[in-house]
Amino acid sequence: MPTDPDILSLNAFDPASGAAADPATAALLARRQANLGPVSVLFYEEPLHVVRATDVWLETQDGRRYLDVYNNVASVGHCHPRVVAAIAEQAATLNVHTRYLNEPTEAYAERLKATLPAALSTLALTCSGSEANDLALRLARTATGRQGIVVTAAAYHGNTAAVSEISPSAFKWGRPPAHVRMVPAPGAGHYGADIAAGFAASVERAIGELDEAGFGCAAFIADSIFSSDGVHADPRGFLKAAATVVRGAGALYIADEVQPGFARTGDAFWGFERHGITPDIVTMGKPMGNGFPVAGLAARPEVMAPYFAEFGYFNTFGGNPVAAAAGLAVLDVIEDQALQRNAADTGRYLRRKLAGLQAGHPSIGAVRGAGLFTGVDLCRDGDPDAPDPQAARRAINGLRQRGVLIGACGRHGETLKIRPPLTFTPDHADQLVRALEEALTG
Repeated sequence: MPTDPDILSLNAFDPASGAAADPATAALLARRQANLGPVSVLFYEEPLHVVRATDVWLETQDGRRYLDVYNNVASVGHCHPRVVAAIAEQAATLNVHTRYLNEPTEAYAERLKATLPAALSTLALTCSGSEANDLALRLARTATGRQGIVVTAAAYHGNTAAVSEISPSAFKWGRPPAHVRMVPAPGAGHYGADIAAGFAASVERAIGELDEAGFGCAAFIADSIFSSDGVHADPRGFLKAAATVVRGAGALYIADEVQPGFARTGDAFWGFERHGITPDIVTMGKPMGNGFPVAGLAARPEVMAPYFAEFGYFNTFGGNPVAAAAGLAVLDVIEDQALQRNAADTGRYLRRKLAGLQAGHPSIGAVRGAGLFTGVDLCRDGDPDAPDPQAARRAINGLRQRGVLIGACGRHGETLKIRPPLTFTPDHADQLVRALEEALTG
């Protein structure tokens, strides 16, 4: 039987519809489908033909501008001039694979480590979050001598063979492989008032099942804001109990910071910091280079050592000089423009406005989040326990018609996922809320 919608099906264009409003977009769509076939995944009932971007805005070929409240890849704003200049200058000076010494790579590694707990003193730089998570699994399995992995029920951790198996939100059919156990997302709907205790107990049961099956548990991996599961940020500190259970079982805690990292939660630079814990491995990706492919992981040296005693690892372009220049520029912009504080302040403002909207719209079941990462559940008949993914799809396309771009997440695809560039302001938040009210009313 089919599962709930996979992550790529949420808000996805259906090629069978052939929808395109103008001849130029229709022609480009035909080329895309001919070139990429089933690999082609596009947003919206009618795909967007984008031609340029600036800060929080995307512009389409017809000259219309759209407010981007979805794209955390451009973490400090689309085409940020400082990041663009840093990339161009370094590309014009030196770009080489990583088996030569160069100053930018070491400078970036040192700046990045300075944002992390001191115990996570060893880095491995890659080109994508998928690569980082794949390597994290290898480290965990070698360090523990076990194979099993615990994840949440709608998690997404990437697209290599290994991490696809621990990404339930990407499954179209069936169940995860035998060495993977899924636990419900950390929400009150599953765990009641004591989310910390309930979630930790669920993780403990999953570890026990892996032990009984003969796999043992190598790691528990979680996106620290549970973005694909529907955005579950609170209460602060709830993850600490689960991490204690994991380590008590001899397994490792891997914090996937690809989405919540780099100041997005506002409260802290890293999502795991909100929970008062230091992971054994931290993985990171998309926002690091503001769109330039740079990613990596940080780990305790004792976690790294067993793997590298048995295997070699080399990433041709992971942490190359241009990637390092992009990464350094992003860190500079976050600091100089006080974007972590902006994420905290604007995020609180946005959720207050959304809570006000919720009061007049029973179709909004919940508003959750931290910093500039917010989830808005849509429900049927005013019942928060009755998710309405079709309402979410209508809202997403209704917002697009009103010049706002947004995505979906959650176990059933019922949650609007709001994660704009960190330069998002209260004025932008007002525009989003007005458009959402119109879309829900319509």
